[in-house]
Amino acid sequence: MKKNMGLTDKTIRVIIAVVIAALYFMNIISGTVAIILLILAALFLLTSFVSICPLYLLLGINTCKK
Repeated sequence: MKKNMGLTDKTIRVIIAVVIAALYFMNIISGTVAIILLILAALFLLTSFVSICPLYLLLGINTCKK
């Protein structure tokens, strides 16, 4: 598959995932909200590492400069 995420987009996603994880481990978020946000954080990390966002494919968005 062709990459569709640029460096800025990947960096923002990793930062958001780290913030969510920190909120969870500091017990600021808990319960169902925490589970949903942790799943979202995991998806952000996965899409950042592979540089492909399935939602971007559906919407025809490409933030990759190449």
